[in-house]
Amino acid sequence: MNQTHYLIAGASHAGLEAVHRIRLVDETSSITVVTRDAQLPYSPTILPYVVSGQSEPNRVVLRNADYFKSQDVNLITGNELIAINEADQKVTLKSGEEWHYEKLLLATGADPIIPPIPGLAETPFHVLRTMQDAVNLRTHAGNAKTAIVLGAGLIGMHGAENLRHAGLDVTIVEMCDQVLPGYFDTQAASVIQSAFNSNGIHMLMGSGVIKVESLDSGCQATLENGQTVQADLLLVATGVKPKLDYLSGTSIQTDQGILVDRTMRTDAINIWAAGDVAQAADFYKDEQVMMGILPNAVTQGAIAAMDMTEDEALQPYSGGVPINTYTFFGQQAISVGQSVAGEQIETLSRVDDANQRYLKILLKDNQLQGISSINEEMDAGIMWQLILRKIDLTPVKDAFIAQPLETGRALMSSTWR
Repeated sequence: MNQTHYLIAGASHAGLEAVHRIRLVDETSSITVVTRDAQLPYSPTILPYVVSGQSEPNRVVLRNADYFKSQDVNLITGNELIAINEADQKVTLKSGEEWHYEKLLLATGADPIIPPIPGLAETPFHVLRTMQDAVNLRTHAGNAKTAIVLGAGLIGMHGAENLRHAGLDVTIVEMCDQVLPGYFDTQAASVIQSAFNSNGIHMLMGSGVIKVESLDSGCQATLENGQTVQADLLLVATGVKPKLDYLSGTSIQTDQGILVDRTMRTDAINIWAAGDVAQAADFYKDEQVMMGILPNAVTQGAIAAMDMTEDEALQPYSGGVPINTYTFFGQQAISVGQSVAGEQIETLSRVDDANQRYLKILLKDNQLQGISSINEEMDAGIMWQLILRKIDLTPVKDAFIAQPLETGRALMSSTWR
């Protein structure tokens, strides 16, 4: 049987950060990384740009083959876990191989959610989660003139914009009344939606799809309001869900994802989880939440690795804080932390409609709880740290409201140790 000290299932941001952190402490123990992708590791965030042709598949790798060789890491591509035997500390891969591990990190990511819309299963459609998905969509887009995108979350909005850049006439269908409901309030969302309208993307909001039909030249979607839309190409971007099927028969506890503590440990011995598959502590309240964003995946991968190697520098996970930087049609939107005011939250905002600028700051006891902006100079990472470190803004509150970027930089330069 194959043996490895550290087995990491998944080669995106959480898994790669774990490799890096392990090697900082343990230079000699064997590491094996298994990924279901046939390609070298890449970031899912780059996929829309592969669709539009702005990026090439062979030029977007996060780590090349030389990196894994230099770190003495065994990378297995085009394979994945299908079963875990906790008692014997071994896994079975899709290829039939078995691997014995001393410590296992599950960073297997998520799969697209396919909504139960009548007719969808019988209609050709695309998703956008893997490099092969992006290549397939790019190929089909080259022969299409029109596209329907189901969903106005980040994947749907990115996909729609890049299909538009590729020359297609694009229609977005979203059952909510606004775009990006998980990241921005209605006022900010309206600014983003206006930019999409101005760039020729049709936005059909507030009405879900009740039926999809396959046509000789593409498909037709029927909405709840009775409207129909036809297109050559259909992209389904209605969210993602963690990949959990390989956990069958194990004692690993799950809810929406794999439940982990603040060191990313599952309740199974010598098994950790991180990234899009992990349901971890929330920063704001005492519960475990799913938060599939890149910075959290990196943080969780690092914490898991430090716990696996018994690194004395380990600091427990402080909890998930949402952070997103979203660029659209040459404009930039940022959302960090809470976007909707709760109890005892002070809300401060300013809007410049003429220049499509927007800023919203949420404070509680003069500590930053959330900040959203469009076309304002902003550093999402600094705002993220101000929230995580619970920096008291009392002495500089007026300055921060007037100039959050400059004030935030000054604060972090004096407190970042």
